[in-house]
Amino acid sequence: MVHITSINDGVDIFKALGSDIRIQLINVLLEDGPMSMNQLASHLKITNGALTAHIKKLEDCGIVKISNESVGHGNQKICSVMQDKILIDLEPPIDYSNTFTTDIKVGQFSTHKIYPTCGLATDKAVIGELDDIRYFDHPDRFKADIMWFTKGYVEYNIPNLIPAGNRITQISFSTEISSEAPGIDNNWPSDISFYINDTLLGVWTSPGDYGDVRGVFTPGWWPPNWNQYGLLKLIVVNKKGTFLDGLKISDVTTGSLNLDYTSSIRLRMAVDDNAEHVGGLTLFGKTFGNYDQDINVNLSYTPIS
Repeated sequence: MVHITSINDGVDIFKALGSDIRIQLINVLLEDGPMSMNQLASHLKITNGALTAHIKKLEDCGIVKISNESVGHGNQKICSVMQDKILIDLEPPIDYSNTFTTDIKVGQFSTHKIYPTCGLATDKAVIGELDDIRYFDHPDRFKADIMWFTKGYVEYNIPNLIPAGNRITQISFSTEISSEAPGIDNNWPSDISFYINDTLLGVWTSPGDYGDVRGVFTPGWWPPNWNQYGLLKLIVVNKKGTFLDGLKISDVTTGSLNLDYTSSIRLRMAVDDNAEHVGGLTLFGKTFGNYDQDINVNLSYTPIS
């Protein structure tokens, strides 16, 4: 997902999408999946030179990506769509001078209750043994940049370091996330719930556990038949309700959460037992997947009146 917080910041993307042939190119890749440059040029009935120019515009603004794939005695360039959504904020952006921002590593959860299949890994190696829940308590978990489990939850303590005498007016957090299938399966729905201090913010159904192409940041040692990347999801709680990628998912507001500078804040991500689709959960940190980030959290605040 691309999140454009100001229409002025989206000019390059708007220009890149202002072409019938580039829209057709994106639609072809979405419908038929990743293609070589030669296949794509043939499908669009344009020259390789013309295709390269169009691809560059889309690649520069992060909509598509090019990867090299070994074929026979050489390499060929494979083109694929990198984003699943473009979110544009038309309202004025938040004044970040009144926002506390922090990043939480995937393995820095404070408590958990998870079920196999499960595991954790750093950018160098798997932590302990696969499908052994005991390693979710191992000290090395704090270094983990990817984590997966079939059902249950992990919960994080969000540092609340807003200035004294203030209350929280907006909470936003973003994370790269997907389902957890046996092996990989792009069509493996999972109902993932998000909670703040035991209050259910809403549920998002992850479409699958993605492994069709290697993640942009996924380490080279990581097996090709394991989770490769997820989708970047943005959850925002403010005075109007709770929103996921700009769409309202519940009436939970910051007012109903009643948080100020003294409040502890616990963020839980779960696949609940009673979910319609119990398809697991995978969280990606900055050295895995398609996004160079951990769990990013923003707390906006204003003085208590």
